[in-house]
Amino acid sequence: MGGIMKGKIITSIVLALLLSACGDNVTGDAEIKETAKQFVARIQVEGAVLDEESSAAQWVRNTYITPDTAILATKAGERSLAFQSSMVKQAQQFRGAEMDLDTERAIELMLRGSAAPAPNDAALRSELSAILTEMEGQYGAGKYCNAEGQCRELQELESVLAQSRDYDELLDVWQGWRQVSPPYRKEYQRFVEIGNQGAQDFGYNNLADLWQGGYDMESDVFVDESRRLWDEVKPFYDELHCYVRGRLSETYGAEKVPNQGLIPAHLLGNMWSQTWDNIYDIAEPYSGVASLDVTAALVEQGYDELQMTQTAEAFFTSLGLPSLPDSFYKNSMIKKPRDRNVVCHASAWDIDNGNDPRIKQCVEINEEQFGTLHHELGHIYYFLMYKDQPSVFKGGAHDGFHEAIGDTIQLSMTSAYLKKKGLIGETVESYEATINRQMKMALQKIAFLPFGKMIDEWLWQVFSGEIAPEDYNAGWWRLRQEYQGIAPPIARSEADFDAGAKYHIPGNTPYTRYFLSFIMQFQFHKALCDAAGFEGPLHECSIYGNKVAGKKLGDMLAMGQSKPWPEAMQAMTGQRGMDGSAIIDYFAPLNTWLKDKNKGQACGW
Repeated sequence: MGGIMKGKIITSIVLALLLSACGDNVTGDAEIKETAKQFVARIQVEGAVLDEESSAAQWVRNTYITPDTAILATKAGERSLAFQSSMVKQAQQFRGAEMDLDTERAIELMLRGSAAPAPNDAALRSELSAILTEMEGQYGAGKYCNAEGQCRELQELESVLAQSRDYDELLDVWQGWRQVSPPYRKEYQRFVEIGNQGAQDFGYNNLADLWQGGYDMESDVFVDESRRLWDEVKPFYDELHCYVRGRLSETYGAEKVPNQGLIPAHLLGNMWSQTWDNIYDIAEPYSGVASLDVTAALVEQGYDELQMTQTAEAFFTSLGLPSLPDSFYKNSMIKKPRDRNVVCHASAWDIDNGNDPRIKQCVEINEEQFGTLHHELGHIYYFLMYKDQPSVFKGGAHDGFHEAIGDTIQLSMTSAYLKKKGLIGETVESYEATINRQMKMALQKIAFLPFGKMIDEWLWQVFSGEIAPEDYNAGWWRLRQEYQGIAPPIARSEADFDAGAKYHIPGNTPYTRYFLSFIMQFQFHKALCDAAGFEGPLHECSIYGNKVAGKKLGDMLAMGQSKPWPEAMQAMTGQRGMDGSAIIDYFAPLNTWLKDKNKGQACGW
């Protein structure tokens, strides 16, 4: 989905924190001796106040982008980073000490729980906070003004890419948005320098080493594991790429899209080519078979932002999960304000330890945004279910778990479910209808996988120095070609900063979580369907209304990150590892169809 990647747990500064507190006054006294368990208890108490302050400051910054809110967010970020640095320094003294398993896990999480670790130097912490706030603000306020003086924000530009089939118009919008990011390329380079120093102060080689070490395994083991998962699904992606390229060539002509090699990046219906379901009209295997126009139904039935959100909530409550608190609807931003700049990138927030969950999303009345709402509520229900865990264990089993929950629910939004909700009309079940539905889903889910993998590949190489600052853009496009088989539609240079045109780069959000979530959501879906007693093809299963499946889901969510993720995985699926086989099972009909359709084609790039 165009907004699939619009699911982050919280804003960049706060996401960087496992815990936060009131700054340098919590550094501890070297003369005071305390056990590891006492240390963990103290840190959790001391961290409560500033955690709420930081979240609130970042919320205001994201929903009211002004110089004043930048100051507030930066200062709150500085205090949080100072505490974080102090916390890690203190936690390091307990390495190797004897302690119970829960305390050992809490210490471990403290030592690796940051996406933007704070250096020990106060001036660098201040600079880091200012850079992160400024980059996110510039992105959120970004606009493209064309030669005629028409200025459009990202959402408007995204709509053009989704709907237009005019090659030149698509090119204009694509290149226009990429004018937003070059102004903060130097700031990003400086962020990398400071962030790497912070990682070294934490005991890691660089940010890449720290990020890769956040999955209850050694960093090199994790890198191999993520590569193994990609290898499982890559052959299916290659078939999808081959087919879509052929249909684009038919649509735009072979001179613009040769029926071999790379696909121009602006033709896939999404600003970053991360999902392709907006070009379903081009890729549809059997024209007119099976009505899949959910957007039309939402519009015709007069759905507004609130009703869409409540409909998403109703899926979760049908499973026996609790209703959202009244504060959710009071405090969330689900409609773009007309009077100010905001960061429209959808996100879920846990402002006060589960007592004030909210989302921020500029909801539009279409199917993509409807799906995004389910994604964000997946985060919200994770917050609610682990609310009673100690603060240090309030998080996903790993970050991919947090991203997978709402998307797992989306897999149950089958044609039968949508028909029950009145969002599609009567459909005739047939082989052709199945292939059409699977194609639309594959354009969303399978097309995303290499994008989800390559973002952090670029980041890891930037952090490690393998991609030097003077090669940021060249490295970006090398990886996009390698993984996605796409190319820029116009010449790019190092005057550009195309990576920075994707929110998660200036927002400093690790991205492998999304790749993993797209693997695990199918694994979760299969397990929940088994729990519900479903018999039949996996792609036809919906757990809507099934309390048994809901309890299995809720019990896993309630674990938070209190146990290493393989234990949460086992509780949910009976397996202790991540497994891509459920994807192949789910899409078996389409995979077979694509292989037959692509016979004789020059697939690959």
